[in-house]
Amino acid sequence: MQRFATLFVIALITLGASAGIARAQQRPPNSVPLAFGMSADQASQSLGVALNYVRGTPGNELFVALPNVRGSVLSRRSDGLYLQFGKGRLIAWKGDWGTNPP
Repeated sequence: MQRFATLFVIALITLGASAGIARAQQRPPNSVPLAFGMSADQASQSLGVALNYVRGTPGNELFVALPNVRGSVLSRRSDGLYLQFGKGRLIAWKGDWGTNPP
């Protein structure tokens, strides 16, 4: 009985590790990187989140993209990525989702 329990635990660990490797090898949902000249819709698709209007006139708006980290226990992200558009195209952004604040 003890041998069966040991084999069962080893099988569960092996299956869990292979599933984790498969998940790690999947492509991220935003396979197109953020780039200058994108429209607001293209930038939203690239980031994988909706853009929220902050201020500006039509075509020259400032938007903020808030990272979607709901349900993630290990993440403490609350900062936004600010995107400046001029003539309907992305001309600047400020913020960094690649680093965690101290």
